[in-house]
Parts: sequence; C-alpha cells; structure tokens
Amino acid sequence: MRIVICDDSIEYLSIIDKLLLKYRELNVHVKFETEKYSDPSKLYYEIKKDNLADVYILDMIMSCKSGIDIGNKIREMDGQSIIIYITSSGEFALDAYGVHAIRYLVKPVQEDRFFEAMDYALSYTDAKKDAVYLVKTKKGLVSLPYSKIEYIENASRMLNIFLNDGESVQSIFIRKSFDEEIKEIVEDEKFLQVHKSFIVNLRYVKRIDKNNIIMESNHIIPVSKKRFADVKREYLIFASKQYR
Repeated sequence: MRIVICDDSIEYLSIIDKLLLKYRELNVHVKFETEKYSDPSKLYYEIKKDNLADVYILDMIMSCKSGIDIGNKIREMDGQSIIIYITSSGEFALDAYGVHAIRYLVKPVQEDRFFEAMDYALSYTDAKKDAVYLVKTKKGLVSLPYSKIEYIENASRMLNIFLNDGESVQSIFIRKSFDEEIKEIVEDEKFLQVHKSFIVNLRYVKRIDKNNIIMESNHIIPVSKKRFADVKREYLIFASKQYR
C-alpha cells in the first residue's frame, strides 16, 4: 500500500510522517510505504500522469494547489483512493465531503484521532476489495466492485449499472423483481434505494434537490415523494459518519 503525505509546511510533513511510523510500529501486520510532498504542484502532476496512491493525507490550505484541487484531480482520475484532510481551519469541511474524504482532522492533530482515521482507511480499503456485485450480461457473468458503482437503474426489466469511471453495464432481462435483485447490495450502508427503479451509492451523491439527487457524474436521479424524507435523513446520517 502506498500512502502519500502532502503539506507545504516541512514541520507538519515531518509530524505526520512520525505519526505514520508510530502507527506502523503499533500495527506490525500493516505494510505500507510513504511518499512526502512539500510542493503540491508536483503531487498534482504525478496524479495527472495517473500515478495514484492508495491513501492521500493532504493539507487543505496550500500555495499553488489546494488540498481540494488535489482531491478533485484524484477523483477525476480514479475515484478509488482514500483521502484524509488535515487543516488548521474547520471552515472547509463541506468542501472535503465534496471529494468524499473519509476524515477531516484539524491541526494540531491528536494522535488517537489520526490512528482512528488510519484504522478506518484500512478497513475501508479491505471492504472495497471484498464486496462485488454479480451481474448477468449477454457476454456472461460480470463482477463489479461495490466501490465502482455510482447507481443502478431498472429499465424495461433490465439493470443498467452506471460506474464511477463513466462506463455502464447492462444486464440481461431479469426474472425477479428489482427489489429482489438489489436485496444484497442495499444491505451495504453506502447504497440506498431512492425510487422504485433506482438505487444510488451515497459516496457519489453530489447534492439533493427537492425531487432529485445529483450524482458526481451530473446524472439526475429521481426521488419518489414518499421516500424523500427518509432519503434525506439517510444521506445526512451517512455524511455525518464521515466526520465523526
């Protein structure tokens, strides 16, 4: 596993590096290598070349390129990498959620909160590796990681699975009801049925309007009137868990 730290403060870059070394000493089963960047522009260039790490620990406020700039580029290139933000100000927390960061830690970073964030990052990575959705297509059985699914639509008794990279997969004609087909995946807290014909991955929800959900892809997903209050509540609960 590759972990990248980026902070334009050499002092804080060293502090986070030491925290990671201590975390590794306390968790000998965890294997990772670290890379440090004090120039956010250089990291931005590496990401642009599709040279991506598993985990990014980013300062929010930096010169040239902000942590949000880097986070947006990571999501544009991949969508899989885990992002943890560290900052001296709490005013950008909503922006951090916009790029689906798993934690937002305010300086000076407390050791226990940093370790909890790392625990969550590693468990999140393991969960992504394990969970897959099996779809019967004309070309055969396709295995789709939960983490890559943005939303699923039921149209004319076929499932259209839209992925976070812009691709989509269509199933063959389904004999079961839509509710039966998605029974297993909606047990995952990241997925929510918002309409009789749609489920969404809450990680890729950009915002909720009065009658619709806007996804990261800018696709508009209808929300049924009877589900709207529950959908809004579940979305807010999910969002709040990201910043415990």
